[in-house]
This record gives sequence, C-alpha cells and structure tokens, in this order.
Amino acid sequence: MLLGNEFWTNLLENLALIDGWEVLGLVTGVLTVLLLIRENIWNWPVAIAYTLVSLYVFWKSQLYADFGLHIIYLALNSYGWYFWIVGRGNGKDTVPVTLASKTQLLIGIIGSFAGIAVLGYGLNRYTDAALPFWDSATTCFSLAAMWLTARKELESWYFWLLVNVIATGIYYYKDLYFYAILYFVYILLALSGFKTWQNSRKAYLAEN
Repeated sequence: MLLGNEFWTNLLENLALIDGWEVLGLVTGVLTVLLLIRENIWNWPVAIAYTLVSLYVFWKSQLYADFGLHIIYLALNSYGWYFWIVGRGNGKDTVPVTLASKTQLLIGIIGSFAGIAVLGYGLNRYTDAALPFWDSATTCFSLAAMWLTARKELESWYFWLLVNVIATGIYYYKDLYFYAILYFVYILLALSGFKTWQNSRKAYLAEN
C-alpha cells in the first residue's frame, strides 16, 4: 500500500521533530511562492526572510552545503528585488513577464548539467551522500530557476517544476514523507505559477 501505516507514522514523527524555526521557514517558504505566483514584489523580502531563517536552521543542523547554497539564494533574492523595483521605471505597476532567450536557456541547461556532474562527483567521491547526483540536480536546477525568476522569465517555472518533482522523489525515497508532501504541493504551485504568469504575459502583450 502506497500510503500505509509506515507513511503516517513517519509523517507524524517528522511533524513532532519540527521546531519553531522550521515552522517559520515553512510558512515563509510557502508564502514566498504564493506571492511570486501573484507577481507581488513583496515575495522578495519574504523570500529573504525565509533564506535567513534557513541559514540559521542549516547552520544549526551542520548542513553546510545547504548553508552555502542559501547564501547564493540570499544574493539572488536581493538581485530579484532590485530588478523588479528598477523595472517599475517603465511606468507599469510591475515588471512584465518575459520569455527567456535561447542563449539564457542554453546557459541554464548546460550550466545545470555541468554543475550536477561536478558537484555530484564531489559528493560521491568525498562524502557519504546517499543520492549525490540527484541531490546535486535539485541544487543546480534551483540556481538556474532562481536566476530566471529574478529576471521574471516565464520559463523559470519549468525549472521549478523539475526541481520539485526530483525533490519529491528524493524525500519519498528517503522516508522524509512530510517534505515529500510539501514538495508535491510545490509541484502544484509551480503549475499554477506557470499558468498565471502565462496569462499575465498574454494580457500585457494585448495591452501593448
């Protein structure tokens, strides 16, 4: 049975172990995505708050790779906030959703796979990582997704969808059912985000 007693027992155990900081990270993380879908510029300060909370949680948990990754997230979130504010200089209420160029997408895809190969090899060779290449995939594709999101490119949602699908599989495989459910919700939010941004772009082009 896919969702048997072991699933619910493990889920309840994970819930019982969550402390206040993790709950705050969960709330700000989901709120960030919801605001992002609505193209609300407040998603960036909320995302920065989420990143700062995550930095504390990962440092306390001695997850130094995730800690380092979220320092990069902090920089990208700050850039996204700046870009969306500067973009308002066009007289519009918000920066319009755009399409990424072929060059951007090619760099994102090739860069992600190159990063997966290098990081995955390093984790596999020098650590006891359980799923080094799959774990590296979520990291590298997330960075590409963050960059495209900061530039408000529609294709960013493709990358987020891929990240969330991989992460859901990883967490389910590792019996981290609470996080598997969370990232499954993120899959649904990514689909919603793509559709919402697509409609926003169509509306913008119709008006201009």
